[in-house]
Amino acid sequence: QVQLVESGGGLVQAGGSLRLSCLASGSTSSIDAMGWGRQAPGKQREVVASVSSGGSITYTDSVKGRFTISRDNAKNTVYLQMNSLKPEDTAVYYCNVAGRRYGVRYSVWGQGTQVTVSS
Repeated sequence: QVQLVESGGGLVQAGGSLRLSCLASGSTSSIDAMGWGRQAPGKQREVVASVSSGGSITYTDSVKGRFTISRDNAKNTVYLQMNSLKPEDTAVYYCNVAGRRYGVRYSVWGQGTQVTVSS
C-alpha cells in the first residue's frame, strides 16, 4: 500500500503563487507515475499534471505555462508549483500515484488540500 500526505494549499490572491507537496510512504518502490488532480465545486475531478518515472510530463491545457510539476524520487515527493493563479484554479487539489504491485496496477489518491484564489 502507498499512503499520501499533501501540504501547501491555502488562500492566495489572483496572480499569486503556491507550491503543493505530496509525500508518499509505504510501497514506494512500486510507484510509476505521480501527479496532481483537482476538483472544483460542482465539477468532476480532472488531472492537472503528471510525471512518469521516466520523467515524461503532461499538463492539462488550462495550466500550461503557469504550473510546473516535479518529483524527487529520493524523497518520494511530488511537487506542483502554481504561478499566475486565477480564481478558476480554486479547487481541492489531490495528489495521485500509480504503479504496479504484484502484477496488479493501482492508483491512489490523497486526501486533498484546498486551494482558494481570490479575485
